[in-house]
Amino acid sequence: MKQRIGILTSGGDCPGLNAVIRGAVLKGTELNDQEFIGFRDGWWGLVQGETVRLDRKDIRGLAKEGGTILGTSRFGPYEGPNGGADNIQKTLNRLGVDAVIAIGGEGTAAASQRLFNEGIKIVGVPKTIDNDLNATDYTFGFDTAVEIATEAIDRLRTTGNSHKRCMVLEVMGRHAGWIALHAGTAGGAHVILIPEHPESIEQICAWVEHVRDRGRAPMVVVAEGFKLPDMQEAYSVKGLDGFHRPRLGGIAEVLAPIIEERTGIETRATVLGHIQRGGVPTAFDRVLATRLGMAVVDLVKDEEWGNMVALRGTDIVRVGFEEALANPKNVPEHRYQEMRAIFG
Repeated sequence: MKQRIGILTSGGDCPGLNAVIRGAVLKGTELNDQEFIGFRDGWWGLVQGETVRLDRKDIRGLAKEGGTILGTSRFGPYEGPNGGADNIQKTLNRLGVDAVIAIGGEGTAAASQRLFNEGIKIVGVPKTIDNDLNATDYTFGFDTAVEIATEAIDRLRTTGNSHKRCMVLEVMGRHAGWIALHAGTAGGAHVILIPEHPESIEQICAWVEHVRDRGRAPMVVVAEGFKLPDMQEAYSVKGLDGFHRPRLGGIAEVLAPIIEERTGIETRATVLGHIQRGGVPTAFDRVLATRLGMAVVDLVKDEEWGNMVALRGTDIVRVGFEEALANPKNVPEHRYQEMRAIFG
């Protein structure tokens, strides 16, 4: 009997989500005798039973499109009077949906695992722009974010060089500094600051002064989750997000005036923010997302509920939600020290 599958995208958007949807629908309809609907705005659409049609003509040309045609939200599957596994199963029965594909990050995987434990037939595709999920070597969206951040570094260096200014660029990275590390390395940053490895303001300023003394304009890249040693929490003045976590952003604007005061070097801060999430995905992210979408429909076909697809080396593999959530993928000490050796 033909399987009817519902797809949702939850949490923060990133380039590549539409390519996952396209890969899933193309392979599912053409090879697996499956049909698809999309749930609007993440878990909200699943809970409320709000759907959109997904067939071949609906996903035409999607690989290059940023964002998600299904919409997304921070709404959880246990929220509201229609939330919870029992109510969701009733909604799935009413819609004739046999299984759910949830595309999202750590929060989505945790919610999916709970629903699976309570009897929902669900599988997942990992999505985190920070690349901090240990079960997969890379997540789509990360490569695009690194490319955008690298271009920003290139542009900031030209204006910094013109005025002999120190430029501080803030990129995404709540708990893991992969975007900062990769973009900073690619862009030739003189200092890279990440959440996993705090640095003192004295050390940061020493690096900046060393760059100035060599006749260069210092370039500092900092992840939004970076903390100075005397900071208890990552910098946040924007309240809480939909998952009740502090909205980060602004550590570059904290560092810049301190660097200027201590070194005497005119310093400017740029917060890249959601620019990293927008626009078209890179070729790498389009290919990875397409492969993950194609692989997850085989997961449904084989009825391996409670699992997600992941990239290991160049292979797409299957891992359980529990394994995927076991450990975050932070930047290890040796990777940071490798680049720290040439700071300044």
